[in-house]
Amino acid sequence: MAVVSTSLSGAAAVTSQLTQFSGLRKSFLKLDSSNSNSNSTQSFFQNVDSHIRIASSGKGCRGVVAMAGTGKFFVGGNWKCNGTKESINKLVSDLNSATLESDVDVVVSPPFIYIDQVINSLTSRIEVAAQNSWIGKGGAFTGEISVEQLKDVGCKWVILGHSERRHIIGEDDQFIGKKAAYALSQGVGVIACIGELLEEREAGKTSDVCFRQLKAYADAVPSWDNIVIAYEPVWAIGTGKVATPEQAQEVHVAVRDWLSKNVSAEVASKTRIIYGGSVNGGNSAELAKKGDIDGFLVGGASLKGPEFATIINSVTAKKVAA
Repeated sequence: MAVVSTSLSGAAAVTSQLTQFSGLRKSFLKLDSSNSNSNSTQSFFQNVDSHIRIASSGKGCRGVVAMAGTGKFFVGGNWKCNGTKESINKLVSDLNSATLESDVDVVVSPPFIYIDQVINSLTSRIEVAAQNSWIGKGGAFTGEISVEQLKDVGCKWVILGHSERRHIIGEDDQFIGKKAAYALSQGVGVIACIGELLEEREAGKTSDVCFRQLKAYADAVPSWDNIVIAYEPVWAIGTGKVATPEQAQEVHVAVRDWLSKNVSAEVASKTRIIYGGSVNGGNSAELAKKGDIDGFLVGGASLKGPEFATIINSVTAKKVAA
């Protein structure tokens, strides 16, 4: 992100220029200042880690009427900040040789520097997403990637609003909504992430948090035609803990109900709502059986070609359940 210290010469003019891009919470700026103090840096990440313990409370979403979606099953693999040229070549080879069910949209999201490598070697059966994009056209924004650049190398999708961008980098709801709107305006699909922290779930605020995040998207985007919603409870991401199929279904139903009441019944029916949070080859089939779980956004398990293929093919469990 374009963050400028006000102690630098000429910063006032630059800060003024960047006012329209404000969207980083103060907690992120503290990370920069803590670089000179290893103890405060350690404290920061301990605080982040404290958010991903499994919730013991049964509090969840308010009761709503179930209404299963009609969209095609969708599975995304978020490789995050993982991989080397060698390991990615192996992963791509495994995916190219895998037998995948035909009625699933599949997307993988490599680190930026490997996107071109993946696009040029991966089967066209699988599309490629970026893990982030800038809020507008490119320019003097060190470290950022523009949607135009992503399109130039062949990306069809971008992941936005992931909890690691929200709670570690410090992006707020409105900033994320503007990012989504710009990506869509340029013809790039958005995997729009939402999800609650552990303490929010324990306080019974899961639906409030998810609805607030949804509203920020709804207020900004021109259309929902090319959006996939990814519900990822923060306490389940990378922890080995996973929401039960019932917990995930409950939130997905609530999200679809919110879309129906606040956008339209058509959007609620067509928009795919996928689940993320320690999804693996062993739990994906049971999750897929739920009517409002339209697929998955997979983290660590997507780095293992055979296991990712198993998750993709869990669509067969949905067919049986139907």
